[in-house]
Amino acid sequence: MSSKIVGLEELSERSKQLRAAGKKMVATNGCFDLLHVGHVRYLQAARALGDLLAIGLNGDRSVRELKGKGRPVTGERDRAEVLAALQCVDLVTIFPEMRATQFIGASHPTIYVKGGDYSPETLNEEERALLKEIGAEIRFIPFEAGYSTSRLLEQICKSAC
Repeated sequence: MSSKIVGLEELSERSKQLRAAGKKMVATNGCFDLLHVGHVRYLQAARALGDLLAIGLNGDRSVRELKGKGRPVTGERDRAEVLAALQCVDLVTIFPEMRATQFIGASHPTIYVKGGDYSPETLNEEERALLKEIGAEIRFIPFEAGYSTSRLLEQICKSAC
């Protein structure tokens, strides 16, 4: 298991140390079920905004609730390990809840990033309120058209079914 994969407590501690050192923490979250080039480009762009990138990874239960039957395709530990292997990713924290509120509180990001398929209006109200409270800047990275896990799964099914 990678040393980049940490629990909420260690994430919070590292975040405090980074802020004290004047570093910019960038945070994002998601399912990252089947990692594809759209994810990689998004994560690289997010990392370029600061000194460190922390990812809040939806646990298996919340992915099932968000994405439906048959998801996730890949278990949370494997997804975390694949993300941690990316050079642009500094920390990965798995969270079991539907919302990233606890992850956001622990990471206390300078900048919080979401993909271009989100907008200020579609961000969860609780998450948005917490980000405002901690003074995080919210940035949206343009969506990579043509890349999605759901689309990839459809293509796989067409080829294999």
